[in-house]
Amino acid sequence: MTASLNAPFLDVQGIGFGYRPGHPIFTELSFTLERGELFTILGPNGAGKSTLLNCVTAVRPAQHGRIVLEGAEVAELAPRVRARKIAYVPQTSTVSYAYTVLDYVLMGRAPHLNLMQQPSDADRALAHDALELLGIGDLAGRPCTEISGGQRQLASIAKAVVQDPELIVFDEPTAALDHGNQTRVLQLLSDLSRRGFGIISTTHNPNHAILLGGSAGILTRSGRFHTGPVAEVIREDLLSQVYETDLRVVHVEQLGRAVCETPALPRSEPTMKGRALR
Repeated sequence: MTASLNAPFLDVQGIGFGYRPGHPIFTELSFTLERGELFTILGPNGAGKSTLLNCVTAVRPAQHGRIVLEGAEVAELAPRVRARKIAYVPQTSTVSYAYTVLDYVLMGRAPHLNLMQQPSDADRALAHDALELLGIGDLAGRPCTEISGGQRQLASIAKAVVQDPELIVFDEPTAALDHGNQTRVLQLLSDLSRRGFGIISTTHNPNHAILLGGSAGILTRSGRFHTGPVAEVIREDLLSQVYETDLRVVHVEQLGRAVCETPALPRSEPTMKGRALR
């Protein structure tokens, strides 16, 4: 099937999923994504953000509805073809064997190689470039089992980049990272979108959606999905309702943008086991 000239790059229409019969996590969930667009998904714990990403990538096929990428049903694509089109970076990456970081990143080239084909010098150059891009070039020869969780997350992102897909799906890509690396990864997502990749990511931080721009979706625990441009979705009333806490979205002149913050923490006497601390 070929894509219509007016069809979106990614078209998610009316999908639903539940792990138990009669207990759907979401139903009739829809959104579209254009090539080179950033789409950030927010929502409270347990709302189904990771499950939604699993449906988009066909890790867990949607139980109804359609997910169409460039005119092709994602769930009907052969795994090898799907891997050339979509890369998925999970929240955490567990590596059981002591692959070097370079070899681990090189695995991202697998969809482009024949069964018995070895990575070429060009493939290795792509892997080295991706490691440098993520700021971990010095880890190339280190075993994956001997680096930190945050460093493994960066290596997983490098692996997705060398996969050279058309759509990259990130599940909380900054969760295990320090502040500096969070900023670098957000910059990378922005750069990848400008290079024409479709980017979907989840986050718990509304400020990340504000920094990235583009579009956003907020998935509630009841399965409702509020989507639109970031400026229309990242609103005080909606965020406060979804996260069940007082949040403010204010423009900070020194930053030249809006920020989302909690006004203040409620003050109370510090206690331990019902007794005041001295």
